[in-house]
Amino acid sequence: MDDFLIRALAAGCGIAVLAGPLGSFVVWRRMAYFGDTLSHSALLGVTLGFLLGVNPMIGVMVVCVALALALVGLQRRRTLAADTVLGILSHGSLSLGLVALAFLETLRVDLMAYLFGDILSVTANDLVWIYSGGAVALTGLALLWRRLLAVTVDEDLARVEGMPVDALRLAFMLLIALVIAIAMKIVGILLITSLLIIPAAAARRFTRTPESMAALASVFGVVAVVAGLLASLTWDLPGGPSVVVAAASLFLIGSLVPMRG
Repeated sequence: MDDFLIRALAAGCGIAVLAGPLGSFVVWRRMAYFGDTLSHSALLGVTLGFLLGVNPMIGVMVVCVALALALVGLQRRRTLAADTVLGILSHGSLSLGLVALAFLETLRVDLMAYLFGDILSVTANDLVWIYSGGAVALTGLALLWRRLLAVTVDEDLARVEGMPVDALRLAFMLLIALVIAIAMKIVGILLITSLLIIPAAAARRFTRTPESMAALASVFGVVAVVAGLLASLTWDLPGGPSVVVAAASLFLIGSLVPMRG
């Protein structure tokens, strides 16, 4: 196989393995809209990276972390409903990123690649970012796994038992921010949340424990990456959207399988 295809497979499979367990928590905690908000803010992070002359992934991380902190602060004030706050931050940050890019007249930016991904252009340096960042995210999730499960099952009970619920919520948001930063080039800013949610939702029907769902979600994600890349190469389709369509197809096929009683 050509080197670019090997790099694309390695990058996509690495993201899929990482997205499985994190996406499971997104599904359990009903945080899909939050994931969209962070992913939309990624474009502002890309612009910040260009302005500062650093890797766009670093800019995305900075913006996502700032947005997560702002969201936690706004949720504590309880002056607006959570979905209203998310909608304001999501569309506001995406629009601000587009406006800021328009002012960078001396810089040529492939906007479509950032919005919808370009998995076939992954470089060796990108792989280093993906696997090092993925190792950090998975390690953090493993350390927080039991406490995050407890908070997900019953937040009030976890608070009574002395767990730092707000700190755990913020830590999980930061893990999602890290995933968005390293997955941006694979499926694009607008499709990142799909790779988190769809494989996890597809795996939910076939598992009975949190650990098995997280593992199967990773497997489904890898299958979607391989199928999406194959479709992209065969029919000259965009790579990122093809991966998401493959994942959605797995979900639809799985939904047709009768549940075992």
